[in-house]
Amino acid sequence: MKTATPIILTVAALALLSSSCTVQETKKAAVPEENPLLAAWDTPFETPPFDKIKDDHYLPAFLKGIEAARAEVDAIVDSAEPPSFANTIEALEASGGLLNRVNNVFSPLMSADTNDRMQAVAKEVAPLLSRLQDDTLLNAGLFERVRAVYDRKEELGLTPEQATLLDKTYKDFVRGGANLNEADKAELRKINEELAVLAVRFEENVLKEDNGFFLAVDKAEDLAGLPEAVLAAAAEAAKAKGLEGQWVFTLHKPSLIPFLTYAERRDLRETLFKAFLQRGDNNNEYDNKAILSRMASRRVKKAGLLGFKTYAEFVLAENMAKTPAGVAGLLDQVWKPALAQARQEARDLQDMIRKEGGDFKLEPWDWWFYAEKVKKAKYDLDDETLRPFFKLENVRDGAFATAGKLWGLKFVERTDIPVYNPEVKVFEVQEADGRHVGILYTDYHPRPSKGGGAWMNEFRRQSARGGAFVAPVVTNNGNFPRMAGDTPSLISYEDALTLFHEFGHALHGLLSRCSYERLSGTSVARDFVELPSQIMENWASHPEVIKSYARHYLTGEPIPDDLLAKVKQAGLFNLGFSTVEYLAACYLDMDWHTLTDPAEKDPVAFESASMARIGLIPEIVVRYRSPHFRHIFSGGYEAGYYSYIWSEVLDADAFEAFKETSLFDPATAAAFRENILARGGSEDPMALSERFRGRAPKVDAVLKRKGFAR
Repeated sequence: MKTATPIILTVAALALLSSSCTVQETKKAAVPEENPLLAAWDTPFETPPFDKIKDDHYLPAFLKGIEAARAEVDAIVDSAEPPSFANTIEALEASGGLLNRVNNVFSPLMSADTNDRMQAVAKEVAPLLSRLQDDTLLNAGLFERVRAVYDRKEELGLTPEQATLLDKTYKDFVRGGANLNEADKAELRKINEELAVLAVRFEENVLKEDNGFFLAVDKAEDLAGLPEAVLAAAAEAAKAKGLEGQWVFTLHKPSLIPFLTYAERRDLRETLFKAFLQRGDNNNEYDNKAILSRMASRRVKKAGLLGFKTYAEFVLAENMAKTPAGVAGLLDQVWKPALAQARQEARDLQDMIRKEGGDFKLEPWDWWFYAEKVKKAKYDLDDETLRPFFKLENVRDGAFATAGKLWGLKFVERTDIPVYNPEVKVFEVQEADGRHVGILYTDYHPRPSKGGGAWMNEFRRQSARGGAFVAPVVTNNGNFPRMAGDTPSLISYEDALTLFHEFGHALHGLLSRCSYERLSGTSVARDFVELPSQIMENWASHPEVIKSYARHYLTGEPIPDDLLAKVKQAGLFNLGFSTVEYLAACYLDMDWHTLTDPAEKDPVAFESASMARIGLIPEIVVRYRSPHFRHIFSGGYEAGYYSYIWSEVLDADAFEAFKETSLFDPATAAAFRENILARGGSEDPMALSERFRGRAPKVDAVLKRKGFAR
């Protein structure tokens, strides 16, 4: 469910920099003779020339971009003209264009196709970007010009989008420390530097841990229960590691989850599960405990400097929830019924253990295994029965077709556009009449150079400054099973929902129609950004849509009605588990970011106390333990992981509009595109939601969907 929202490096938006930046001087790197990052791109639609970009191009391009951004800021400050919206606010928004372009290539690849050299560049550049951010937002002369425009905002006759840009720009400076005294500004700089470097280290350590462990099995009898497709993939993984004749299982989800679900060797399930659980907590060179504890401490200090009691209050002031109490109000409504259902599910699994003659207590590494057995017993359904109907390419095409029915979009594969990895495919997105909308890259398989999970990113954001439309270039990334031998990539039903989810993020970027990059696409409140993605899961799971894309990979026959009926009947199965493990992570996130004392905590003890406070049952572990909780320590979701359930309230309520009309109602689809997808962050998200729905969203629909309705 993760989405990687790209960093916009226009100077007015430098406050949006993720904590991947801090500061030291860096030595000048030798500039390659021709650096494609600094030249005009003659590729189709001016997409990145990945076939020409080398690792050694990044650092010189970053240095050049930073130099240009500083010069552009200096020109604004030194202007003899009185400050105006055009020469100050719009000029700031337009600044940093070269730096933005460089980072919009580099940053997505750090998640999707990184290597040691790129990670070294990230560490070297992070301090420079942090310094640029602070030098900009703490520039007294620049802030004076911004404030002069802001103080006259009522008399400027601004459009709603211009007013939003002005408001966000002013807040960037205030939240960036512009009103602090010189001593506090210096302290803030130090904190920002340290946080940026720590975030880079945290992310790198998790990747090393993800790739550093594998379970090799050399006896066929130890593989009892595992489906043939899983065994074929494990044999391929072993071959790639030079372990011919063995089977290798990794911590990547396409390998991990099937093993936990089907492997009868309980001790091996425990081994693999604990290795996954302990990532970042192995007391080795990649241990993240000290890093995350220091980050939490520095965030407390930063919040205090900026006038907030907690870091959560600092973050949430710009989100729909507004306060920690607003977040808790939603989480608590869902937690109690979800926990009750999870307890019942645990009892059902324990009963299954006893029924099969087991005399042990259910443990977290048993949950997937026995949940699959209970599902089979209750509904005569298991994932392997479904998997042959979910060929990856068919699911992708089903998502494309859904967007076609809703908005007339067409997806035309392009083989003439360079890619950063041979596995990547590129599609030109067109309106029904053939007009160009944007470019979509799809990158769906795991590899050592890639982070875990699934996400959307952007190589170029949409804008239309000065009337010149700039088309978006976006990516969808996943970690779905590869083709195994002659068998194509067959994904699970849950994977299909994930693919549609990330495609929703892509549509948010592709269908944006804003003037300013700062406000376009996914540049919205964190607890609003998941609405366009999560609403797409409603179509993915609708019987009419499933039958259009779920076809047996051998026969081409659509999924049978009786099997589809079983999917629907099992729709609420295990929802207590999935909701509880997710909400536990939300509470953990909020606990880390509602600290008021900057003293560094023992992460293991702190996490244990957090889970005990909410009453998490021992059969379930938090979805992400702190030492590998990328979302909140390197992914920009700090004090924001709750946003998925917040947005789920919005998406469940919004989809009711289609239920009240029809699944592909043209007027409702057009209203959703105009009021949600096209608007980006150009207006208040609650206003956009209410405009589409005609009223404020209600929590009832999501509680009903999960079977928790009171």
